[in-house]
This record gives sequence, structure tokens and C-alpha cells, in this order.
Amino acid sequence: MKNTARRIVLKGTLLSVAGLLAAAGLLRMANAQGMDLQQRLAEVKESNAQNKRMLASYTWVEQDTISLKGDVKKVLHYQVRLGPDLTPQKTSLDPPPAPPSGGRLKQRAVANKKAEYEDYADQMKALAEQYVPPAGELLQKAFASGNIMMGPTAGAPNLIQMVIKNYLKPQDSMTIIFDRTQKQVQQLQIASYLSDPKDAVTVTVQFSRLPDGTNHVSNMVLNGSGKQLNIAIANSNYQHV
Repeated sequence: MKNTARRIVLKGTLLSVAGLLAAAGLLRMANAQGMDLQQRLAEVKESNAQNKRMLASYTWVEQDTISLKGDVKKVLHYQVRLGPDLTPQKTSLDPPPAPPSGGRLKQRAVANKKAEYEDYADQMKALAEQYVPPAGELLQKAFASGNIMMGPTAGAPNLIQMVIKNYLKPQDSMTIIFDRTQKQVQQLQIASYLSDPKDAVTVTVQFSRLPDGTNHVSNMVLNGSGKQLNIAIANSNYQHV
């Protein structure tokens, strides 16, 4: 009986020690992952700040193609450069629009329809600007709240992905594809909405490098499912000013 009791006590002690060691190992792993994530977030923030400073010496052309239910409604062109506060300043490159044709009622109907989708397009663009590029303070807030998961990108050992929940709005998400060798963002995938969650908006952003290493948005595609509105934005012709 005494030997059996000793074995039971010894077994219980060993299990307790094993459990403590396993818990300590998990804690060390979690701490290491947290430190690695914090480092990657710092690299994202530094890269974004550096690229803004470098882009301030450039001017470029932006083309916006707006489509409604699959039909192209408007193509806009802008000359763009960053202002003193490092926000984009755009100058239209398009000629003034031709006066509307048809009778007064037809002109009014066309103008109302045009105003409706243009206003929706402006709301979508304004929403995208709140995500691109990711803001350092919002990234840090998401990290502190435990709303970021990080992992490898399949088939691309140099790329990692950070999936962020509740970044700007409740239940939104943003995935950052980050090149840890070049220390630059490669892609953003965003799922958000306007004032109502029914007005869902998805945004896919592709980045490219200029010869001097400056990272910039080369293409952005916005989809507004509520209105079946699509905006394709392409940036090109980067020139030093």
C-alpha cells in the first residue's frame, strides 16, 4: 500500500512538473512570437514613413477607372505629388466635360445617376485612404489588443503575412504581406465597409519598387458590393521634381 501511494504521489509530482515545464515553454514561445511581431510592426512603420519621405521628391500620374455593374462609366487622370504634410495633392489632367445632351428631364436624370455613383466612389476612395498606408498608431493599438496574427506566406519564404482584425472599424480586417528581406510592404488586402456593414468594400493594393528603392502603390482595386461599383487605380510615370 505504501509503495503504491508513493508511486501515485511521484507520478502526480512528475505530471505537475511536466505541466509546469510545458506551460513555461509555451510562455517562452508566446513571448518570442510577440517580440518578433513587434519587430515586424516596427519595420512596417519605419518603411511606410521612409517611403513617404522619398515619395515627396516625386510626381506621378494616377488613372482611376470607375465601373458600374461591369460598365466603365468614367476614366480620370491626375498629376499627383505629396504636399508639405505628405498627403497627396492631385491636379486633373482631363479636359472639361462636354455639356449634357438631350432634354431637361433627361439631363436631370443622367446628372442624378452620375452624382449618385460618383458620391459613392468618393466615399470608397476616402475609406481606402484610411487604410493605405497602414497607420502606425492603429497597428500598435491592434497589437496591444491582441488583434494581430502573423505567419509565413505559402511558397514565398521571404514574405510574411500579418492578419489584423478590428483595425479601423469593428469586424474589419487587413492583411499585410511584408517582405522581411527588403523590409517593405508588398500587398494589402482589406475588408471593410462604409457607414453601414451592408455597404461592404474590399480593397486590394499592390506595391512596387522604384529604381532608388522607393516603395509605392502601383495598383489598387476597390469593390463596393452594395452598388456593384468598381474602382481600378493605377499609378505610373514617376518623375523626380
